[in-house]
Amino acid sequence: MDTPITSKATAFASRVKIKESSLRTRMLDIAAGLKDVIALGRGDPDLDTPAHIIEAGQQALGKGATHYTHPFGLPQLREAIGKSIAANGGATYTADEIVVTAGAQESIFVAMLAFLNPGDEVIIASPGYTTYHQAVELADGKIVTVKTYEKDGFALTAEAVKPHITPKSRILCIVNPSNPTGMVIPPSEVEKLAKLAIEHDLLVISDEIYSKLVYDNARVQPVASLPGMFERTITIDGFSKAYAMTGWRIGYFCAPKHLIPAMAEIHHGLAICAAAVSQHAALAAISGPQDCVEEMRRIYDERRLAMCKALEGLGIGFARPNGAFYLYANVSSVGVTASEFCERMLKDARVMMFPGPLYGDHCDDYVRISLLQPVARIQEAAARMAPIVAAMRTAKGT
Repeated sequence: MDTPITSKATAFASRVKIKESSLRTRMLDIAAGLKDVIALGRGDPDLDTPAHIIEAGQQALGKGATHYTHPFGLPQLREAIGKSIAANGGATYTADEIVVTAGAQESIFVAMLAFLNPGDEVIIASPGYTTYHQAVELADGKIVTVKTYEKDGFALTAEAVKPHITPKSRILCIVNPSNPTGMVIPPSEVEKLAKLAIEHDLLVISDEIYSKLVYDNARVQPVASLPGMFERTITIDGFSKAYAMTGWRIGYFCAPKHLIPAMAEIHHGLAICAAAVSQHAALAAISGPQDCVEEMRRIYDERRLAMCKALEGLGIGFARPNGAFYLYANVSSVGVTASEFCERMLKDARVMMFPGPLYGDHCDDYVRISLLQPVARIQEAAARMAPIVAAMRTAKGT
């Protein structure tokens, strides 16, 4: 029987805001019934985890890495993470200031559960990564979005944030490079945001999971290494993106030592520990040769340039991304909303991408395109899209 029954027993808690399948799910369902869909929507790298990392995981299993580890994570992994952060211009973290989690996603929820009281406000960029929205809602906090714009490179700026600060403001979220826009916040602007956080006594969550994937000589400024920021910053990172390890579910958060015990207890309650095999693989990733990261970055860069050229050929505007592996394209010139555009492209061109509203955008003009297909498939996607774009423009008189 599929008819819902209204019952106190099955009523969702007020903190649960999303109760129905989203447009993302609907599109995935449509794609499941189609053949040869070119997937330019999801954030899961199409490249394989490098062989030496896989081998390390296999060897660890053979040696009995099938049990719980320390809740904080393997000591040698935490030490290696700390060394890597410092070597890349970040803050100096000791092993007991780092907790390994079941993906960076878990770290987001741990942070919100640890620091939010009901009604506390969290400042988040729009568009942005909406897992932050869900985490805030489940912690009974209040989301405060700050609009960012293409003309400013979608950068979250101190000038834009300041009017949104109230006595209830508790956390400022900085995701740099950005998902979904693929843009890097200029280091000078990160410094201004840090000063604003100090001025208004805000905790900063600095999500730097895409920091190893930058282009055009862009530089990601780690927040915790800035003056006065170590004590008020939670740094979140992981292995999913730079090492193509999404399925291993391995990430981490870093914080001042006195904050770690309480945060680690929440992590322990959620996951006990990250998978032992994944931790051994992560150790091989971060302490082994890094040429694999550079090779993947080079591949994404080649795809980035190919997608930029393809969109220019379609007459679709975009902000040229300089980080991550996404491109945020403005389809308003086609004469339809981004949501309509994405559904039409999926059904008629068998090209999947996701509209901006899925990323908390304040308008329905943009689509997120993932650079997670070979150049030849990107070019094929553009060829499939071209007649559909032309037909839509003709129909709308644009």
